[in-house]
Amino acid sequence: MSALQKYKSVTRTQAANAALKDGRVQPRGFEFDWVEVDPLIAAFRRMVRGYEFDICELAITTYMCAKAHKKEFTAIPVFIVRAFHHGAILVNKNAGINSPKDLEGKRVGVNRGYTVTTGVWARGVLQDEYGVDLSKVNWVLSGDEHVAEYKAPSNVVPIEAGKKMEDMLVSGELVAAIGVSVNHPDIVPLIPDADEAGFASLARTGHYPINHLVVIRNELLEANPGLATEVFNAFAQAKQLYVEQLKAGNIELKGDALMHKRVMDITGGDPMPYGIEPNRAVIENLISHAKKQGILGGSERIEDLFAKETLGLIG
Repeated sequence: MSALQKYKSVTRTQAANAALKDGRVQPRGFEFDWVEVDPLIAAFRRMVRGYEFDICELAITTYMCAKAHKKEFTAIPVFIVRAFHHGAILVNKNAGINSPKDLEGKRVGVNRGYTVTTGVWARGVLQDEYGVDLSKVNWVLSGDEHVAEYKAPSNVVPIEAGKKMEDMLVSGELVAAIGVSVNHPDIVPLIPDADEAGFASLARTGHYPINHLVVIRNELLEANPGLATEVFNAFAQAKQLYVEQLKAGNIELKGDALMHKRVMDITGGDPMPYGIEPNRAVIENLISHAKKQGILGGSERIEDLFAKETLGLIG
């Protein structure tokens, strides 16, 4: 009996994939050769720039940007990390920012790159819910982009050499920043009661923002018809076990589990559906944000982003 093909794979262990990582769920026809990368964002860069892994968790806007620049991997609609981003925007309370609109004409930090998913969603919140003209904000980046070929809009600049974003926020050189962690009495969330604002947005729009998905190298997809389907099914089976435990009340409600339970209560369904159709509206919303923010061009279609054999799958 021949040994199963092993695929070098990266995904951070979390509730939705724990059964896959610990072996309770086994894929059909192949094996995952798990590689642990900490921090996970290092795996994103290694995948985008070097195709180092066969199967890899990846931030969704990093993926969209990579796909636009013809990178040789393709996603399956496994949306393994989701979050609300109202709380990602911190402000210096002495900077005279009394409402989000006051950010216009100011310098606002963005942790790492402009295409980072949290930044895209947070800017979308500012634009859609608070009417901020994003083109009037000067965005200051603490790092570069995973997709080296990407060129940001003219109102996006790198941080000054030798400076740290957290220090600039505390000093007031930046009035606000997205995606940073700062423990200082002058630094507060821009949006009060951010968690509840996120849940209110879900109730109003039905959108539970996607952060990460899973990609597979194109040469493997071409050489192994059915692989995308089997990877999807394995991740979906693991996630379904988690959701069943959540519904049964067998999981302590804290962290992600608490968030997923709130989402389930609001939507009345699976808090983490996989597949295009249950997520079409939120993916279209993200594509729209990415276009408005100068990350994507004008021709991206959902169906072009995912492996063809997975277009009709739901899990």
